[in-house]
Amino acid sequence: MMLFLRMTDVDLGGKRVLIRADLNVPQDSDGNITDDSRIRASLPGIRLALDAGAAVMVTSHLGRPKEGEFRSIDSLAPIAERLNQLLGKEIALKSDWIDGVAVDPGQVVLLENCRVNKGEKGDDETLARKMARLCDVYVNDAFGTAHRAHASTHGVARFAPIACAGPLMAAEIDALSRALREPARPLIAIVAGSKVSTKLTILGALADKVDQLIVGGAIANTFLLAKGWKVGKSIVEPDLVSEARKIMDTIASRGGNVPLPVDVVCATSVNEQAEATIRKVDEVADDDMILDFGPVSATRLAGLMTEAGTIVWNGPLGVFEIDQFGEGTKVLANAIAGSRGFSIAGGGDTIAAISKYGVSDKIDYISTAGGAFLEFLEGRTLPAIEILERRASEPALR
Repeated sequence: MMLFLRMTDVDLGGKRVLIRADLNVPQDSDGNITDDSRIRASLPGIRLALDAGAAVMVTSHLGRPKEGEFRSIDSLAPIAERLNQLLGKEIALKSDWIDGVAVDPGQVVLLENCRVNKGEKGDDETLARKMARLCDVYVNDAFGTAHRAHASTHGVARFAPIACAGPLMAAEIDALSRALREPARPLIAIVAGSKVSTKLTILGALADKVDQLIVGGAIANTFLLAKGWKVGKSIVEPDLVSEARKIMDTIASRGGNVPLPVDVVCATSVNEQAEATIRKVDEVADDDMILDFGPVSATRLAGLMTEAGTIVWNGPLGVFEIDQFGEGTKVLANAIAGSRGFSIAGGGDTIAAISKYGVSDKIDYISTAGGAFLEFLEGRTLPAIEILERRASEPALR
C-alpha cells in the first residue's frame, strides 16, 4: 500500500499552491488544441485549490522545447485560453517566473512551459529550490510525467514545505495499485502493440503476476511464430521468438496462459480499400498480413472477460482505425465494458479505441498516461511517486 500525502489532506486556505499538471495536449499545425482531455483532467485539482481560497500557480510542459530557448510554438498560451473557458476565470500566463510570481488568494496563474527552464530535465537542485520557494504547498497532479525525475516533478518535491499528490495523481496510483498489487482474481492483462521489443520487459513482468496474458497487435505475430505458425508478411520479430517462448513458459508454470488467436483477419495491404479475409491460423498465406483477431478468437477473449476479477488493458488487438480490421478490438472493448471485474485501461491507442466504440463510461478507470502507465505495469519505481512517499514521512530538505 502506497502512503503519500493527498491534496485533500492539506489545509490550502490562503496558501501559495504550485500545481504541476500534465497539460501536454496535441495541437494541429495552426496551434489549435485537438484534444483537451488532459486539460479537463487537471480541473478538479485546480478547482480544489481555488475553492479553498489558495493562491494558485499551475505549470506544465508542452512538446519538446530546448532548454533556455523559448519559442512561440512552445508557449502554453493555447492552454491558458482553454483553461479560461473551462474555469470561467481570467488566466494570466506568466513568463520568466522562476524568481517570483505575484498571485492573490482566489486567483490562478499559468506558468510558462517548465521544460524551457535550464536544468529542468536534469533535475537541477538550484532550479528545484527556486520552484519550491514559490509555494507553501507543492502538488503533483501529473501522473503522465511520474516516470521522469525532472525539477518540476521530483526536485521541487524534495524542497517544498509540503509536497502532496493531486486528485488525478492519487486516482491513478489508487487504480493501478488496485489492479496490480491487490487484484481480484483472475487477473487478465491485454498488452498489444507493433513490437515485442518495446514491451518485452512489461510482458515478462506481467507473466509473473497475471492469470491470463493476452497479446495483440503485431506482438501476437511473434508469439504465433513462436508456436510454429506462419505469419506471411505480417510485422514480426523473429529474433524475439525465444523470448516469447520464455514468457509463455513462465505464465504456464504458474498455471496461467497466453491465449493466442485460432483465426485471424488478413489482407495484402493496409488501407481502407483493402479486402479483409478471415483465415484459420494454419491457413495464413505467404502474402497475407495479419491485421486483427478473427471472430472465433475475439469471442473466446470476450468469454474470458466475463470471468475476470481484474482487467488491465494496453493496446488494441488490430488496426482498429480501419473498420474492417477493428472488429476484434470492438468485441474486446464491449466485453471489458460488460465485465463485472475491475477494469483499467491506458495508452493513446487504447483510449482512442475506447472512444471509437463508445465504452468510456463503462471502463472503471482510464489512465491519461502513456510511459508512466507502462512503467508502473512493469513494476518500476516512478521517481515522482517515490519522492511523494518519502516526503510523507520526512521533512523537506533545506
